[in-house]
Amino acid sequence: MLKLSGIARSTYYYYLNRKDTDKYENVKAEIFDIYSKNKGRYGYRRITQVLQEKGYTINHKTVLKLMKSLGLKGKQRKNGKYHSYKGEIGKIADNLLKRNFNASKPYEKLTTDVTQFKVCDKKVYLSPVIDLYNREIVAYSISLSPNLQQIRDMLNGLFAKLPKDATPIFHSDQGWQYQHTEYQQLLAEHNIKQSMSRKGNCIDNGAMENFFGRLKVEMFYGEKFETVDEFINCLKEYIYYYNNERIVSKLKMSPVQYRTHSLAS
Repeated sequence: MLKLSGIARSTYYYYLNRKDTDKYENVKAEIFDIYSKNKGRYGYRRITQVLQEKGYTINHKTVLKLMKSLGLKGKQRKNGKYHSYKGEIGKIADNLLKRNFNASKPYEKLTTDVTQFKVCDKKVYLSPVIDLYNREIVAYSISLSPNLQQIRDMLNGLFAKLPKDATPIFHSDQGWQYQHTEYQQLLAEHNIKQSMSRKGNCIDNGAMENFFGRLKVEMFYGEKFETVDEFINCLKEYIYYYNNERIVSKLKMSPVQYRTHSLAS
């Protein structure tokens, strides 16, 4: 039969035993699983990192190509910012941070700000504190009004965690809250050195700006919330996810994992 067909024996058995399967079938399944588990929050670079941790030998270009074939795309940022600056109503602190967003130990450099969400015809305000050592949200407060009580609540959360021997730099913009006498006195009482961005220069607080942008892309834009309470619960869940599960590319693990790992070593 092979002689009649003119096909070589080796060629015949090659096609007989060949399986027409996609060599990336398993990788695609993993990509889809990682993407779904993180609710579309991971782009191709973080997915590449997770795959490599799972033992796959694959680069980010291939992952990007496979994601496109699956119709998967990481969420994109939008512009929009709450501005709390109301002029010079108090003392303006020097910019001690000077865009150096790296820290050698926990609670060495902290940063804060306030961002706004419009939900169900109401406004919700988040005031977090980021530790620049591992990008962890170490304290935060949520309020329906950007008032001084929200800042007190944020500070109380921070003071409860702050080590007794810590003397951190605490950076913010020049918002009215951070110029307030009470705020500045509370920092001084806890041996915290206040630092402020230059007027109108959001890059001076780039680490916080980056967090706000990512937060809104990953859990707010395009989402629908039936009530303000539902949104607040989702916001709290996201902060837990961000601290404990979401990979920070620079650290190659989540903020809490990095802190735990560094303290153990």
